[in-house]
Amino acid sequence: MLLKSWLSGFSACANVRSCVFNIEFGVRQGSLLSPFLFSIYVDDLAKSCSSFIGSFIALYADDILLLAPTVSQLQKLLTDCERVLDQLDMAINSKTSCCLRIGQRHNNPCAPLCTLAGDLTSWVEELRYLGVIILRSRVFKCSLHHAKKLCYRSANAIFGEIWRIIASTSWTKV
Repeated sequence: MLLKSWLSGFSACANVRSCVFNIEFGVRQGSLLSPFLFSIYVDDLAKSCSSFIGSFIALYADDILLLAPTVSQLQKLLTDCERVLDQLDMAINSKTSCCLRIGQRHNNPCAPLCTLAGDLTSWVEELRYLGVIILRSRVFKCSLHHAKKLCYRSANAIFGEIWRIIASTSWTKV
């Protein structure tokens, strides 16, 4: 009853000028309990998709990473995951989904994977998963360029603020 009370009666609005709407399902974003409840909800997905030999599925919040040794096995894994998600009244967003190839044949062109809805997923040079940019290459590689850029931007903002405070302070020699 406590969980039911805590998870019901949501309402939200997109911005200050939008209308308030009721949220019929989901878990509270930012709550400590929400990732745990979501993982229980999608547990069938991890169990079902782990039956493929050499394949791996990584679930974190609403991000899913599918790994398979071949493109054809990746297509089978995607189809199987979509069927399980459909039973959970969920779907894969094909607009934000993409494929990346790592290994000896990383430069070889591949046919796009097809979702159950008939949408095609594109093959990309790099993809972002949980803030990490993974690159298409012969061996597993990550790009730290974006992370370094964000770090330098934050450091410059902090130092700029400190300098502004120091510059605006009047100094008196005693």
